Amino acid sequence: MERVLGIGGYFMRAADPAALTAWYRDCLGLDADEVGLWRQEAGPTVFAPFESDTDYFGSPTQQTMLNFRVRDLEAMLAQLRARGADVAEETQDLPDVGRFGWVTDPEGNRIELWQPA
Repeated sequence: MERVLGIGGYFMRAADPAALTAWYRDCLGLDADEVGLWRQEAGPTVFAPFESDTDYFGSPTQQTMLNFRVRDLEAMLAQLRARGADVAEETQDLPDVGRFGWVTDPEGNRIELWQPA
């Protein structure tokens, strides 16, 4: 059986794609090239469907949530706050899994940040 090799891309609609691209670059350090190619570091990826009525993604209209692995969650959250980003106050620690925090991008998409254990 053929298998997928990994996530090949993540695509989203945006009212202002250039501004949203700049936000991801300037706030999260996502340095994609002019066609969106980003060479990420190797590491674990979670693929997990949630119940349709979950509030974990924030807005009930948000159908998916992007999760980024980070080296230092506290440093990333501080960086985002310093740039005026909409950062959730709470964080979550899961033993043997890691630490989690959340930010909402300028288009209203809730993003999870994960510092693996």
